[in-house]
Amino acid sequence: MFTRAVIAICILLPVFTISSAQVLLPDSPELAKALDSAGANRAQLERVLSEYAIDPDTLKHQAACYLIAYLEGHSYVTYMLCDSNKTEIPFNVLDYASLEALEIGFDSLQTQKGELSFKKKDLIEDSKTITADLLRSHIDFAFRAWREKPWAQWLTFEQFCSSVLPYRGSNEPLEEWREFFWSKYADIADRMKDSTDPIEAASLINQDIMSWFRFDSRYYYHPTDQGLSEMIATGLGRCEDMTNLAIYGMRALGLAVTSDYTPYWANSGNNHAWNAIITPDGSVIPFMGAEANPGSYRLANKLAKAYRKTYEIRHENLVFQPRKQEKLPGWLAGKSYTDVTRDYTDARTISVKLLRPVPDTVDIAYLCVFNSGEWQAIHWARIADGEAVFTDMGTGVVYLPALYEEERMAPAGLPFILDSNGQMTDIVADRPSATSISLGSITNAILETSTDGIERTWVKAGQEYELFFWDDGWHSIAKSTAEDTLVNFGSTPSKALYWLQPVGSKRDERPFTIEAGTQVWW
Repeated sequence: MFTRAVIAICILLPVFTISSAQVLLPDSPELAKALDSAGANRAQLERVLSEYAIDPDTLKHQAACYLIAYLEGHSYVTYMLCDSNKTEIPFNVLDYASLEALEIGFDSLQTQKGELSFKKKDLIEDSKTITADLLRSHIDFAFRAWREKPWAQWLTFEQFCSSVLPYRGSNEPLEEWREFFWSKYADIADRMKDSTDPIEAASLINQDIMSWFRFDSRYYYHPTDQGLSEMIATGLGRCEDMTNLAIYGMRALGLAVTSDYTPYWANSGNNHAWNAIITPDGSVIPFMGAEANPGSYRLANKLAKAYRKTYEIRHENLVFQPRKQEKLPGWLAGKSYTDVTRDYTDARTISVKLLRPVPDTVDIAYLCVFNSGEWQAIHWARIADGEAVFTDMGTGVVYLPALYEEERMAPAGLPFILDSNGQMTDIVADRPSATSISLGSITNAILETSTDGIERTWVKAGQEYELFFWDDGWHSIAKSTAEDTLVNFGSTPSKALYWLQPVGSKRDERPFTIEAGTQVWW
């Protein structure tokens, strides 16, 4: 194995911090652009601006400018299940009694219809549909909470704009939720020991939400984000719904609450979103809406990167950078998020040398984590002289450098371990030094409350397994049937990154290295 030194160290901050909103002036170019793009709905937006322009509370006009200027990209998105001919297949997650039954039903549908996938159905843009009445209601109730609630009055206007004022959490349908929760939790202050404590207020609200809403794994197959009406009707949802519900209930009462997320866990499958609340001293405390209160919540798995959803556009994001490639991988094309990795884990800024020629048409590299059977891009960096510097990467993680070619991630270097000391150790399969290995364990995907996790289990006698190793791609070594508590493989390259699967599995097992004869899972 080869080691590379870290080029810079970013120490974990002693307290979490929250970025401020980019508050705009009425004559900003962003506002003019938003009005121009609204089409026939421009009159609704101008009505709001003109009404607040003469309001004695001048901050309301600034708040209206902020909301309207950053309307771009906010929308309600619906999806449909389609076959390969893009024919919609009726599908309702609540028609099945459990996730297991749903997955059996989904597999049965695929047997009948061929490969199925979720495709975008409708895109209803806020800029073209939001009404003056809805905007005004959100602004007025947000200001009322900020002005009246004892735990909210210390918030700066920038903090208010970023974490109280926004009227949506993700891509759910537009609804008026502030008045509902303002009334529902009208007596919260009377039940508090310290009416100025935002953590106590948030905990009381979240405790109530837990009594009528809960995580349901069937909603993994419900890609459209729910609005308040649907969540009240079902009482069920996935982690994005849970974070949105907490945002509704808490922002309606003047609590500065965010939605933070990781696009891909670094040592498990899937992704996750959770909440965080800003406190008077400027720190941020994570929690999980409808599941765990601030101070009693922990992230289930290892982070490579953590991001925060923002209402405003963040011009530091990849989509705004000059680059040679137009197409970007998935979520990295987003405009409204900011990096908060150092709020949650020890992080390092590292320089990665690419070991394959970089085409003239490419100037962006990616670091990937292994997630649900694929290498998934978790961060980006500009290429200079065959190297790329990636900022604030979580430690204790295996990464793979890659390029984005033909809409897929193509390996561009060796996988490496970034350890807690900031050392980068390449994982190099030694083909000539083949050896025999005996393996006694494997990992399974499990459900840990609102997200996926992993558990180590023993191999099963009589089960057939297939072992792979990584060398610029996954290569099958052999298939072997376990005898008693071990499964044995001969002629195995040493010092490699391995991946053991039961034959016919869903490929969600974790890769591992072998250190001093022991499997080390990544």
